[in-house]
Amino acid sequence: MDNDVYRHINNVVYYSFFDTAVNQFLIEQNVLNIEKSTIIGLVVETQCQYFSPITFPDVVTSGIRVDKIGISSVHYSVGLFREDGNLTSAQGTFVHVYVDTLSRRPTPIPKEMLAALTQISAPF
Repeated sequence: MDNDVYRHINNVVYYSFFDTAVNQFLIEQNVLNIEKSTIIGLVVETQCQYFSPITFPDVVTSGIRVDKIGISSVHYSVGLFREDGNLTSAQGTFVHVYVDTLSRRPTPIPKEMLAALTQISAPF
């Protein structure tokens, strides 16, 4: 999305970046198939801290980690970086609750997904 009237990418777009980063990781790990998965992650909480603006046409990269894994929930931290910097432009948290695609009721996270999430878990 292009720059807003303040000449930077609007705040709501950062949340879209968070969602994309998390889902891309899950898809790359072959534990989420948007078309066929029997569970989906619903976003129940987000927050963001902004440190420096991202402006179109910056290339944005992200880094994610898992801070906490519950029975049906995952707490992620996501950092967003501009192509020309090593400092975080924004950092946020993102919580998914996994639910059955039909009933929309919370469901335990499958073993395969837990294994992938554990790979990027922060040490406790």
